[in-house]
Amino acid sequence: MIAIYKNTETGLKTLDEPIGGAWINVIDPSPQEINQLQQLGIPSDYFTYPLDLDERARIERENGELLIVVRIPEFQGVSADVPYLTVPLGIILTEKYIFTVCKHESIILQDFASGRAKALSTSKRQRFLLRLLHDIAAKYLTYLREINKVVDVLEDQLQLSTRNKEVLELLKYQKSLTYFTTALKANELMMERLQRSQMFKKYPEDEDLLDDVLIENRQAIEMTNIASNILSSMMDAFASIISNNLNAVMKFLASVTIVLSLPTMIASFYGMNVPLPMQENPTSFLIILALSLAISLSVMYIFIKRDWF
Repeated sequence: MIAIYKNTETGLKTLDEPIGGAWINVIDPSPQEINQLQQLGIPSDYFTYPLDLDERARIERENGELLIVVRIPEFQGVSADVPYLTVPLGIILTEKYIFTVCKHESIILQDFASGRAKALSTSKRQRFLLRLLHDIAAKYLTYLREINKVVDVLEDQLQLSTRNKEVLELLKYQKSLTYFTTALKANELMMERLQRSQMFKKYPEDEDLLDDVLIENRQAIEMTNIASNILSSMMDAFASIISNNLNAVMKFLASVTIVLSLPTMIASFYGMNVPLPMQENPTSFLIILALSLAISLSVMYIFIKRDWF
C-alpha cells in the first residue's frame, strides 16, 4: 500500500501523485509497487531492507539518498506469545520527498497520517524525521507503562497462586522487555551517529530536538532495564512463593487426612465381628462417638499449636 500526504494551508491532505515536499508512506509494498517507487530514483534495496523483520537499526547513504532504519514497538495483543514486539521502520530522505517503509501498519504512522500530530510539516524533512523519532521513543515509554500495569495485576494474582499460569504470563512480558532493550540500544547508536553526521547543525531548533530525542530514548532504555530487572527478580521470588503455597496446601490436606482417619480407625475397631467392650451398653454408640470426637479435637488442637494445620 502506498499513501501520499502533503501539508497544505488547511492541513494534511492525501494526494494521488507525489509532488515536492510530500510524505510517501509505504506499507508492505508488492513487487509492482516497489518498481513504481524506483521510478522516483530510489534504490530498490531501500524499500526491501525495512521489510526484513530482523533488520537492525542503522544508517545508509547512496547517491544522496539517506536510509535510516529504526526499530519501533508493536502491540500484538495480550493473547500473543509475546504481547509487545519491535519491527523495523525505514525512513528515506531525498531532496524532494520523505518515505516511510514498514512491513506492518504502525499506530505511530497512523497518528501522523490522521493529522493528530500538531505542527507537522512534510516539507521540512529533517524536522519530520526528528518528530517521528521522538514519537517512537515516546511510544516505547507508553508501552512500558502498560506492561508495568499488567505486571502489577499479575503480581496480586501470584501471591495466592499455586499454578504456573501467572509465572508464564510474566515470562511473556519479560520477552517483550528483552526485545525493547535490544531495539532501544540499537536505536541509540543510530541516533548518536545521526548527531555526529552534523546534518542538523544548520537549524539550531532541529539540533535541540535531536538532543530531546536522545534523552527520551535513554530514558526509555533506563526504564526498560529497571522493569526487566524487577520482573526477573519477581519471577524468581514468585516461583518460590508458588512452591510455598503448594506446600501449605499439601500440609493442610495431610493434617485433615490424619484428623479424619482417627474416627475411621476407632469405628473400624468396633465394626469387628468379635466380642467388644461396652457392646451390651445401650449408650455405647454415643460413648464411641464422643471418644472419636475428643481424640480428633485433641489432635487438631496439637496441630494448630504447632502450626501444622
